[in-house]
Order: sequence, then structure tokens, then C-alpha cells
Amino acid sequence: MHIAIAGNIGSGKTTLTTMLAHHYGWQPRFEKVVDNPYLADYYKDIARWSFALEVYFLKERFRDTLEIGKSDHTVIQDRSIHEGVHVFTRNNYEQGNMSRRDYETYMELFEQMVDIVGYPDLTIYLKSSVPHLVKNIQKRGRDYEQAIPLEYLSGLNKQYEDFISNHYQGKVLTINVDNLDFQHNTKDFAEIVDKIDHQLFNLF
Repeated sequence: MHIAIAGNIGSGKTTLTTMLAHHYGWQPRFEKVVDNPYLADYYKDIARWSFALEVYFLKERFRDTLEIGKSDHTVIQDRSIHEGVHVFTRNNYEQGNMSRRDYETYMELFEQMVDIVGYPDLTIYLKSSVPHLVKNIQKRGRDYEQAIPLEYLSGLNKQYEDFISNHYQGKVLTINVDNLDFQHNTKDFAEIVDKIDHQLFNLF
């Protein structure tokens, strides 16, 4: 089984992925962030580095998705290939950070990949307001994230809503995390687990 966690920067994807993997005994699959050779440069000059960064993420997510498909275990993935393309790459294009030529080349590459990979069995979308995202970004203190423009986060949120509502064809569980502290509050985490159990196993 393939479970994906979707959500904007600072929404808590990595934390929830880790917690759910431990709770269910699933294998976690994380985005390559720390060792990403483009990320720091990207946040300094988004327009200059957007195409290189998005292609890097695309090839990493494609490889991960192929490996997940071959796994005998349930895998929970921090951000799927579909989300990366239809939210982040599209946002960069619409905000003028990627040229039409680069965007069309990128999408042609993705369309060849998507013929091979399917959709996760369940995508858990962590919906969050921009103030909540900013608070979490500041709290975790990654230097390269501190200068992310608010309009960039806002643009991503709009793309997420459009992606979930109009483009994504897989099964989705939406969780509004603005008033949740699932990392420190066991009741909040239990509520999320109950919703997942209902989606996957029809326990309630």
C-alpha cells in the first residue's frame, strides 16, 4: 500500500510521516531536502534555479515512486510526484519563475513518467493557513527557509486547493491542521489516526 502526505512548506508533513510510520509500522519515504544540491540557491534566487530544482525533485520522486511500487511493505511518502508537479512547478510557472519553454519541457517529461506510475492508495492533505505555515517555518529554523516570500506560500496554498479540488484523481483525506498540535497532543494525533483508519479500513 502507498500512502502520501501532502501539504505546503511548514504544514507538518515530515513530522506526521514519521509519527504515522511509527504508529502503523509503515516504511517512511522522505523528500531529499538536506542533501538537495539546489535548494539553498533556489531560495536565494527562485527564478534562476526553479527549473533545475523542479527537475531534480521530479527525478527523485519518480525513482521513489518506482521503488514504492516494488515494495512488499506499506510505504508512507512525504510528498508525491503528482503534488510536486501540479502544485510547486505550476506555481513557479504562474508566478513567472519558470519560462514557458522550460515549463512545457518539464511537463512533457512528467507526462511520460505518469504513464508508468499510478496514484497512492490514499493522500492525506494537511491544509494550513499562511500564518500557521510561517510560525512552523520559524520554529524549525532552517536558514534557507527564513527568506521565503509570503506571496510564494500564499501562491502554493492556492495551487493546493486547485490541485485537490480539480486535478487530483486519487483518494484524498483533508485535515485542517491550523488548530492541531499532533506532535505534542496525543488527542489531536488520535483524531488523525481515527480518520485514517476509517478511510483505509472502514473501522468506524
